[in-house]
Amino acid sequence: MQIREYLLRRLMIFPLIIVGTSIIVFSLSRVGGNPVAIYLEHEMSSAEVAELEERYGLDEPLPVQYLAWARGVLTGDMGWSGVSAQPVTEALLNRIGATLELATFSAVIAIALGIGLGTYGGARRNRWPDHLTRVFSISGASMPIFWLAILLLILFWVNLGWFSTGRSQPAIFGSIAHPTGVYTLDALLAGNIRALLDALHHLILPAATLGFGTTAIIARMMRSSLVEELGEDYVDAARAKGLPEKLVMRRHARRNALIPTVTVIGLGFGFLLQGTVVVEIIFRWPGLGRWMADAVLRGDQATIMAYVLFTSVLFLTVNLIVDIMYAYLDRRIVLGA
Repeated sequence: MQIREYLLRRLMIFPLIIVGTSIIVFSLSRVGGNPVAIYLEHEMSSAEVAELEERYGLDEPLPVQYLAWARGVLTGDMGWSGVSAQPVTEALLNRIGATLELATFSAVIAIALGIGLGTYGGARRNRWPDHLTRVFSISGASMPIFWLAILLLILFWVNLGWFSTGRSQPAIFGSIAHPTGVYTLDALLAGNIRALLDALHHLILPAATLGFGTTAIIARMMRSSLVEELGEDYVDAARAKGLPEKLVMRRHARRNALIPTVTVIGLGFGFLLQGTVVVEIIFRWPGLGRWMADAVLRGDQATIMAYVLFTSVLFLTVNLIVDIMYAYLDRRIVLGA
């Protein structure tokens, strides 16, 4: 099957997967308790509670409630966020840029360092660079992210004073427009180097913290895949033809070693979105993670449902991109439905 045909079929199935995901998200939210609980007060009578449920259509059967919620999602009305005292859609749009910026920079760090370290260690199997890569991979995969975040915060903020918490300095942040919500991109569009440096200064520490675990996982997978590929017959044949070792590594072994690594990268992006909750709380990053944590503590189901649905759609999109990249990396792969 051609890539174009495969992509079209996947895009046709994609809405059905989203619908199924939304049904699961909605069902779990109703199992979790009464959605109006966040609006209730201790002195409210049962009649007043029933009036609230009737106002929001929560006295209707669950299928009717789901259709009303799904209709609202499609029209941009995802309910009211009690934790931020504004519509969910507006609150989501205000915070989505910060989280995507943090997750994207973390992914860039993880991919660049992970593939680089994995290649460097795998090409020097059983030598000291390989041993260091494996130690790094094990420590990164096993280290709790909250513990690493606190250690880095104490070292680089409290003791050394090199980095700051939060997303920016308020005065600099307010000096430029924010059409995209992504601070670094907005600074580039405004041509403001000072704002760009301020954005990067506040971004480095939380992004490095968030991407550390994923870097270790990518490095470990890349190293293992590369060691396996270097033992294949086609690599020996390329060397026998007299090709330089760098060319054998770059054009043959590393390209094939990237195939299983791409899967880890795709899954790693989903883990980065999950890890933003902890990192945003510790570094006071004003993104979806902190918003989600506040919503869980207060039982704000409208906010929780919006967050879970958004991250699910994003994760499914990344998986689709990973499948397509597979075909470009290895033409032998047969694409199915």
